[in-house]
Amino acid sequence: MGHKLLLLTKVNQQYHDLIEALELPNLVLLNDDPKHLIEADIWLAEPKLAAPLLPHAKNLKWLQSSFAGIDALMSPRGRKDYLLTNIKGIFGPLMSEYVFGYLLAHIRSHDFYRLQQRQKHWQVESPPYSSLQNMRLLLLGTGSIAQYLAKTAQHFGMHVTGINSSGNTVDSFDAIETMPTLGEALTKADVVVNLLPSTPATRNILNADMLATLKPDAILFNVGRGDALDLDALNNQLIANPSQQAILDVFTQEPLLNSHPIWERENTIITPHMSALSQPEQIVTQFSQNYHRYLAGKPLANVIDFNKGY
Repeated sequence: MGHKLLLLTKVNQQYHDLIEALELPNLVLLNDDPKHLIEADIWLAEPKLAAPLLPHAKNLKWLQSSFAGIDALMSPRGRKDYLLTNIKGIFGPLMSEYVFGYLLAHIRSHDFYRLQQRQKHWQVESPPYSSLQNMRLLLLGTGSIAQYLAKTAQHFGMHVTGINSSGNTVDSFDAIETMPTLGEALTKADVVVNLLPSTPATRNILNADMLATLKPDAILFNVGRGDALDLDALNNQLIANPSQQAILDVFTQEPLLNSHPIWERENTIITPHMSALSQPEQIVTQFSQNYHRYLAGKPLANVIDFNKGY
């Protein structure tokens, strides 16, 4: 019996051409005709595009998300009667480049020396730049992306602590803490990177009380999910602590409203959710691997637990 695949992405034709070229067995590619919502038993879809259409997907058995984030499909009242898989394993290198690109630029005083160049001024004594060696990195989350960042950090000689829900040891981390000890862990961290998924337990976890525990010169990255961070509280925190830095790529509301005062903070860098953009070729490779597992009746890779939300 053949399978019917519905594509729901912003670049359907590109995905169609890539999948067609693979000549996957027993797979029929459907166009975006509304009647195909009912026919398709497999979807390759962006979660936000798929979510409002799920009530019409009477034959859906498996949905392969084209993103790592599947928040749009995690509504408490949403459907849970299908297999949901996401993309993993390709974002670690991209996220590492993003985090360490901005981190290195900051601690090596790139902005200062760029200004000095424009002024044709030669000065090496001040401000003294620092080094990543012996700095303490706190990663909120210990999944595949965090593990890649941890390995990168160790190459720079950083001490790496991870926060997870279990407290279980994870390779490449010097220490593991649990959520109840987050406040204490924040007091020790020079650099904090949020990589947590969006779950009821993680929403607003970086609130005013937690942010107040940060070191006076701490550097905070939010590259996980926007709703982990109280943006208004962070804005106040950065005003009160001008030596702190925030690099923000994800937000509860996207695009970030023009009226939000966080745009005006000199000690903030804002990017439009682009820290780790995947390519369709990478997505199709993972889909193809999972499809062969699906045909063989084997467990799929990267299955989402609806109860946990990741």
